[in-house]
Amino acid sequence: MRKQHSDPTREWMTILGDLDAPSFVPWIRRHAAKLGLSHAISHASSDRVEMEVEGSEELIDMMEMGCSLGPIDVWVETIERRPINSKTT
Repeated sequence: MRKQHSDPTREWMTILGDLDAPSFVPWIRRHAAKLGLSHAISHASSDRVEMEVEGSEELIDMMEMGCSLGPIDVWVETIERRPINSKTT
């Protein structure tokens, strides 16, 4: 039996911690691209990164896991995720 692909999921992802490394945002972009996720970073500071991600829920889960383990020069304390309601009909 063939598995059906569901509509992509859109979520806000907020990463909190010691994120002061200049390599972190480019790392996030590369990781999202490798997973095939659409993404847009709306805020990046030394303690917070906010972004919108879109793709399958499994790939967004992988993005969260990757960010939590992240590059060695950052310390991720928490990652918050919230769904974005994309239905406007």
